Amino acid sequence: MQGKSPILSAKKREKTGTRYNNRLRASGNLPAVVYGHGQGPISITLDSREAITHINKGEKLFRLDFPGVSKGDLEMVLLKDVQFDYLGTNVVHADFARVDLNQRVKTKVPIHLIGEAIGLKQAGAILMHPTNELVIECTVAELPEFIEITVANLDVGNLISAGDVKLPTAGMKLITDSHAIVAQIVIQQEIVVGEATVAGADAAEPEVITAKKPAEGEEGAKPAGKDAKAAPAKDAKAAPKK
Repeated sequence: MQGKSPILSAKKREKTGTRYNNRLRASGNLPAVVYGHGQGPISITLDSREAITHINKGEKLFRLDFPGVSKGDLEMVLLKDVQFDYLGTNVVHADFARVDLNQRVKTKVPIHLIGEAIGLKQAGAILMHPTNELVIECTVAELPEFIEITVANLDVGNLISAGDVKLPTAGMKLITDSHAIVAQIVIQQEIVVGEATVAGADAAEPEVITAKKPAEGEEGAKPAGKDAKAAPAKDAKAAPKK
């Protein structure tokens, strides 16, 4: 594991602060901090393209080439935290912790699903993958880049939980909740809106009641019923009796 870890060239950062760090980023550098193992934190800069490329690949363990600061030629460091810009897309800062190969650490490891699930042959079946990384505890020497999980035998109604995953070595310990679902085959249900409902909505229009209705006897008022006759005028004289 140690020999496969990427090498990052670092330089000591003489100044700190938002404005200075913004100038570093504009010039193609990534501000970072190294701490741990009884030594004080050191502010450093890394080549932004090189560091972010490895970070985006999921690399966790690095060999830091820090001339004049590291005790040896290369120093083992573990990526502990990454900060993004306000849009959440670009890496703007990274934290690294000094480690040795026998030190036990807790870290997140990405999951790679292998194979085509047998349940996907059924119409409407989809593969759900709600958990895409596991939190494990292991020594730095055992730290894997990813964990492979075979889903070829996964059928409809079945699932693989975190507790079902076989970790690469016996020395690794699962920290993620063992009941967390890693992969599951379900049937996608299509929601159909009935035409009758749509037609019924057009058939009956609600009465508009926002405007005030004129009272009977007022101008614009409608008769009380279809057969209602107009009331006789107040000034009309009664017909003479024969």
